[in-house]
Amino acid sequence: MTRTAIFPKDRHALYEQHGYSAAIQSQDLLFVSGQVGSREDGSPEPEFEKQVELAFQNLAATLAAAGCTFEDIIDVTTFHTDPEQQFESIMKVKSQLFSQKPYPNWTAVGVTWLAGFDFEIKVISRIPRSA
Repeated sequence: MTRTAIFPKDRHALYEQHGYSAAIQSQDLLFVSGQVGSREDGSPEPEFEKQVELAFQNLAATLAAAGCTFEDIIDVTTFHTDPEQQFESIMKVKSQLFSQKPYPNWTAVGVTWLAGFDFEIKVISRIPRSA
């Protein structure tokens, strides 16, 4: 089995700082590492809704590097430091990106620590044949 590391065009500092790949392609599947709302220098965006938007932008860039879009996503896992207070903001951003059925699987997990971030999203996507 071949594994190929995938990185977005403008990869952010966290990949190098923490030694991980943005995604791994294995055959026609793409396993995307948790994406956070980081600025280019790797620091967290302080405003929560903007942090969520940045996390989705970072996810979009990683998907694009493998020839994928949000429509190719099969499974989503999100991590939240305060799910009850954050849910409305997350759903606002999510509904803009996943606006049509069928929606991907989605698992939300409450956590106590995300290395200074308050939201993280990881996905599994199928890579289109044309990619």
